[in-house]
Amino acid sequence: MSIENGLHSLDGLTITMREQIDYWLTKFPHDQKQSASLAALMVVQKENNGYLTNVLMDAVADYLDMPAIAVYEVATFYSMYEHKPVGQHKICVCTNISCMLNGSDKIVEHLERRLGVKMGGDVTPDGKFSIKEVECLGACVNAPMFQIGDDYHEKLTPERVDQILDNLE
Repeated sequence: MSIENGLHSLDGLTITMREQIDYWLTKFPHDQKQSASLAALMVVQKENNGYLTNVLMDAVADYLDMPAIAVYEVATFYSMYEHKPVGQHKICVCTNISCMLNGSDKIVEHLERRLGVKMGGDVTPDGKFSIKEVECLGACVNAPMFQIGDDYHEKLTPERVDQILDNLE
């Protein structure tokens, strides 16, 4: 049990995080709290500016009454979880076969040149953008594509990328 101090607790979970995790816990049998681990990690990541820390993963494990290693296994298996800071707008570029054959390499080159960061972990100095390579996002018919937040952007060209980025800045 932790001692609450304002919106934060000593174990790293805020009241907001706990409330959102509690919502997900209602979706599973009471004795299966670990079933909410994916959702709990997404909640914590979102509330922590888009990435997870060891302290937060340990706190999720404690809150869900499960071994920390089990939470780490989930958090490192799925590519949707980040373990270091990301930009306010994380650009997830599909580079699988359909996107590659339709020019995703040119999209990546354009993004890297325009933003001044490399795909795979760098964040722009203003903290706004990062570029991540991802597996197929299921929009092959409209390749090449990327995802920013919850939005898919398809049939990309360098000009279209510039329009999208200009609308985000």
